[in-house]
Amino acid sequence: QVQLVESGGGLVQAGGSLRLSCAASGGTFNSYMMGWFRQAPGKERDGIACMRPTEDITYYDASVKGRFTISVDNFKNTVYLQMTNLKPEDTGVYYCATVVCRSRFMGTMASSTFGQGTQVTVSS
Repeated sequence: QVQLVESGGGLVQAGGSLRLSCAASGGTFNSYMMGWFRQAPGKERDGIACMRPTEDITYYDASVKGRFTISVDNFKNTVYLQMTNLKPEDTGVYYCATVVCRSRFMGTMASSTFGQGTQVTVSS
């Protein structure tokens, strides 16, 4: 079972950028489809980006498309989420997870593993 640890969150002004990291240990990293979720205060956790490391497939929610980029470093067993042009509505706890990832869909499985999350706060 893979273990995931997120980092890189923080406080940033609107229009700024952050890069989140998700370090994985255990399991065969590049066999997993990886994704990022965001949970805004008082709201459900929503999938915002995912990728299949062994294939050229990525998915982005409409709310982040064009601003966020998911990438992976297989040598470091790390997934990244580069976030640019951040908006106050991007505020929330960001989680990485093992997911089901398609070009138009992402979702969780019964066996999905989540990290502990990292807080991102965007001030206006």
